[in-house]
Amino acid sequence: MKAKDRFSGALRIVIAAAAVFIAGCADMGMSGGQNIKVSLDGKQESPPVATSATGSGTIKIASDKSVSGSVTTTGVDGTVAHIHQGAGPGKNGPVIIPLNKTSANEWTVPPGAKLTDAQYDSFKSGGLYVNVHSAANKGGEIRGDLKP
Repeated sequence: MKAKDRFSGALRIVIAAAAVFIAGCADMGMSGGQNIKVSLDGKQESPPVATSATGSGTIKIASDKSVSGSVTTTGVDGTVAHIHQGAGPGKNGPVIIPLNKTSANEWTVPPGAKLTDAQYDSFKSGGLYVNVHSAANKGGEIRGDLKP
């Protein structure tokens, strides 16, 4: 085999490996970030709520501080849902992102949602959570912390 042919074959391998790497980066999102799996229940509310309602979902917080994702609930007739900023797990705090009700039991982060620098720092230290409110539990029926 000629040296030129060996070089050409090695170059093809390098190009193929680079293509696989780039495709993997595109799948993760070029802005990076974390897909946070969240589980919601009444025990995580502050104070805890006795309910059989639950929820689960994925919220993505990208390194550019953009937020996307959704949660799905069961056993609750939710009236509103939000991402809140608290002082840590079990601590209540203000609404920072209202979620859109996209079906009877699904809540979605609105397009273009983004955290401030302070909210992003709070996320990194475990200070953000999702909760779903109901008519019976106006302060929140189920909650799940967004753990980085």
